[in-house]
Amino acid sequence: MNPCDIIRKKRFGGELNEQEIRAFVSGVVDGSFADYQASALLMAICINGMTDRETLALTLAMAKSGDTLDLSDVPGVKADKHSTGGVGDTTSLILVPLVACCGVKMAKMSGRGLGFTGGTLDKLESIPGMSIDKNIESFKKQVSEVGCAIIGQTAELAPADKVLYALRDVTATVDCLPLVVSSILSKKLAAGTDVVVLDVKAGSGAIMDTYDKSVQLAKTMVRIGNMSGKRFSALITDMDQPLGSYIGNALEVEEAIEVLAGRVEGPLKTVSLTLGAHILRNAGVVETVEKGIALLDEKIRNGEGLKKFSEMIAAQGGNPKVAYDTSLLPKAKYHIDVTADREGYITAMRTGDIGNAAKLLGAGRERKTDVLDLSVGLVMKVRVGDSVKKGDTLCTLHAGDKSDRIAAHNLVRKSILIGPDKPEPRPLILDVVE
Repeated sequence: MNPCDIIRKKRFGGELNEQEIRAFVSGVVDGSFADYQASALLMAICINGMTDRETLALTLAMAKSGDTLDLSDVPGVKADKHSTGGVGDTTSLILVPLVACCGVKMAKMSGRGLGFTGGTLDKLESIPGMSIDKNIESFKKQVSEVGCAIIGQTAELAPADKVLYALRDVTATVDCLPLVVSSILSKKLAAGTDVVVLDVKAGSGAIMDTYDKSVQLAKTMVRIGNMSGKRFSALITDMDQPLGSYIGNALEVEEAIEVLAGRVEGPLKTVSLTLGAHILRNAGVVETVEKGIALLDEKIRNGEGLKKFSEMIAAQGGNPKVAYDTSLLPKAKYHIDVTADREGYITAMRTGDIGNAAKLLGAGRERKTDVLDLSVGLVMKVRVGDSVKKGDTLCTLHAGDKSDRIAAHNLVRKSILIGPDKPEPRPLILDVVE
């Protein structure tokens, strides 16, 4: 099929059929579509949009562009969770073992972070001995026997997405809605799970810069996901301040363990349990989200969730004692307090800047080749609405010798806003899309 004909059709606002979309995706993978032709079509899609039918066809073609994971021989319902990313967002490490305790198999493939801190894989690699590299058979065996696994995405899973994302990155088409949707969902569909719950962030630390854009993304992903025959739902959650108090790789593992051990309450636990409850409801384990939250909370109280996390660590070569002794995690050399310069209330946080401060310390990467310091990060001492006095600690930097400590300190200080009036509280869960 002639690439120019496909480009021309979309350029003038036409609707591409399945055959044309499959030809485009195949051409991207085998090289018969030149980069400049693929870029031209991406721009035409960005300008003219895609119908649901086109977006579904693109998603399915990308999902089938390489290996697809068949989990049919793993007993029970298989589930996954995806977050659009944020700051202090450690929900996967909490909900994966908890949901597995309830009989749903959590077969999660994750990526590395190119943002504020490392991705879920980087966080797990802060656990001594922990491996995120498994072949498909051992991955399926672990999911069957332990009930959960979190590993790196295989190189041949949705390879079209890797090529297209690289082109989107250099053609200013990264935020194009149908391309975002097909990128995320193609990997989830290729991974072979039955149920997927999405956590779409909204706020100053989110990819989508407005609430309306986050709602549109969530609704489109759920609609297209359900059209594929899987069971999708989404939560839109607040990212106008960090979700958890710990920001960094080993630090976020530590906070996840504190939640699983029942020693920490708060927004991180609330969002984790709500996402997990939607998985349980969609998998048919409970009738309502409220019953799901209660069941997951019981798994924390009776110790099953922490034990399951320890079992998952051991199955992937890590030291299972970490689940009960967080002193075994990497620790930063320096602890530096950021203090309030006036009395008042915390009125707002520039969450993206707080994340960038963690990156200055060495917790995040700009390029895939960057080496992280897994011990560094931030520990937040306040949340929006808290009252502070001059000299109170707002945040503690956990830094290393290579950290840009001065720049990180200054950025954090500027990102936490103090005013005379207490702000109205913002809901943690902004919307639910079924």
